[in-house]
Amino acid sequence: MTEGPNLAKLAALLAEPARAQMLTILMAGQALTATELADAAGVGRPTASSHLARLEAAGFLRCAKQGRHRYFRLADEGVADMIEQMLGIASRAGAMPLLTGPRDAVLREARVCYDHLAGEHAVALFERLLQSQAIVPVGSALTLGPQAQAMLEPLGIDWPALLHARRAPCRACLDWSVRRDHLSGALGAALLELAFTKNWIRRIQGSRAVVFTPQGTKAWAAIGASRIVDADSALKPAGVSG
Repeated sequence: MTEGPNLAKLAALLAEPARAQMLTILMAGQALTATELADAAGVGRPTASSHLARLEAAGFLRCAKQGRHRYFRLADEGVADMIEQMLGIASRAGAMPLLTGPRDAVLREARVCYDHLAGEHAVALFERLLQSQAIVPVGSALTLGPQAQAMLEPLGIDWPALLHARRAPCRACLDWSVRRDHLSGALGAALLELAFTKNWIRRIQGSRAVVFTPQGTKAWAAIGASRIVDADSALKPAGVSG
């Protein structure tokens, strides 16, 4: 008898292509209806409802009812991390298209990973935050470093909320496309929200990919730079204040 959780049962749930597609679609962090997920996965609505019920019962999804509609999203950050790791394994195992188009290149550059940013821009930020000691390793985990408050508060990050969040303030999430870590946790979520609020990035319809504006690229690159600056001030011409 196998001890511990039933890995085969978990694998069987994820082995069905439509269910796997639904979970991947929900990595964009948005809540979707059963109809939207059925259309995206290419299955009928009754079939989609059956799949979603199984995924919810297994703890992969949570559902919220609003009016006549039921909206599904990933259950938590742990589920999102697991899917991101599995995407990496699939990539290394060759379960990727032989030819990659422009959309794949955009996904590698920047995409939403549940509630934080993934891709090349996110990996570069993670490395800057480590170098500037905004985040520091503690064993195999991460914690906020001595430069975190001075660096993050000028950006408008709610520091007390970050410290008292129910989830870890910062975690490393292995990026499947870059094969290095990007930032998740409460800080990762706060930085993605900041990027959307400041209009540094915009979503690509029907994709997890996001595109940085020219100003957003500069502002994002200023976070964690060797010199502690307000990212917005980095966009102002020399001699301009206020």
